[in-house]
Amino acid sequence: MTETRKKTRKTVVVALGGNAILQPGQVGTFEEQLFNIDGAMRRIAALVENGWRVVLTHGNGPQVGNLLIQNALAAKTVAPMPMDVCGAESQGQIGYMLEQALQNHLRMRRLPVPVVTVLTQVAVSAKDKAFESPSKPVGPFYSQAEAKKMMLEEGLAMREDAGRGWRRVVPSPEPVEIVPIEAIVDMIRDGICVVCSGGGGIPVVRGKGGALSGVDAVIDKDLAAALLAKEVAADALLILTDVPQAYINYNTPEQKALGTVDLTEMQAYVAAGHFKAGSMGPKVAACMTFVQAGGTAVIASLTEVVQAMAGEAGTRIVPEAAAGKKSKRAAGRVAKKSSGKTHVKKADSRKAPTEKAATKKAVRPGATVIDISEARRRASGGRA
Repeated sequence: MTETRKKTRKTVVVALGGNAILQPGQVGTFEEQLFNIDGAMRRIAALVENGWRVVLTHGNGPQVGNLLIQNALAAKTVAPMPMDVCGAESQGQIGYMLEQALQNHLRMRRLPVPVVTVLTQVAVSAKDKAFESPSKPVGPFYSQAEAKKMMLEEGLAMREDAGRGWRRVVPSPEPVEIVPIEAIVDMIRDGICVVCSGGGGIPVVRGKGGALSGVDAVIDKDLAAALLAKEVAADALLILTDVPQAYINYNTPEQKALGTVDLTEMQAYVAAGHFKAGSMGPKVAACMTFVQAGGTAVIASLTEVVQAMAGEAGTRIVPEAAAGKKSKRAAGRVAKKSSGKTHVKKADSRKAPTEKAATKKAVRPGATVIDISEARRRASGGRA
């Protein structure tokens, strides 16, 4: 095949949001997931064609949750697997679909770039305080009686979840080591597109002599992506989500979209409480961690991958030196909250979609279940 991509030695770690795999309102069939992934990989292939060396990572929350439900329903027939094994299973499942779809799109563009999925263990500290207070809900809902029985007989931590029932909660420790990092770096240098660290990685701890063992935990995928980006010395970290940019004063009359901001300015926005822990907070935190190491981080919509890396879309967070004069004006632009009101110089006319609007846009009538023949035709490159 003819090599047609532009020449560059720049590397980007791309963290795919959940909407790249499963969208709101969908059941989660293989066909649906393959259909969504096919569209996402078409855009990633365009990045490769533009000269970027791409390292892909992704979420796996719904997939692990489904495996835990399957474990519970079939426990009397098939031995249930622990959470770290479920994480590994979902990494393989999603990695297979990403790898196949991306390879097909690269082939259509006549780009002979190999794609390899690495089952990735990510080490956490056994002394992480998260193990003392599990907080991440996983798996199915149970009645209070069932939950109490599981706590007594299995020693599991359970918590009531917003009136919907009781769920198991597990620790969410910070990632400290991408275990197969040397192999990943070698593959990147050899021109391979690597899919790795899915779902934040398979959580493991190091014991005596450095021996590894799995733990029941969930690693934040965005923090793991930031660590991965630092470890492979990436030039950029791209976090893809379901909104076009990060916003301050989100969903208020003073809402403002953020374009290019320096690290100091973004830290001030975080201190002012603009980013919620359950949505944009972890993404912004991961970006700032990477920027502190000297890179550039971008938060953008899945539909604007190429534009975001060209600086034409999304929110771009840069070190102060790279921001130039912008950093000198940061303090004056930061919104400060007082008496329940937030004040900014001027509200941006661009409005972020509300959660309801985003869901409505994502779910198309008649598209809840996708025919397998159509999904496979698209993923195999059977369309222009």
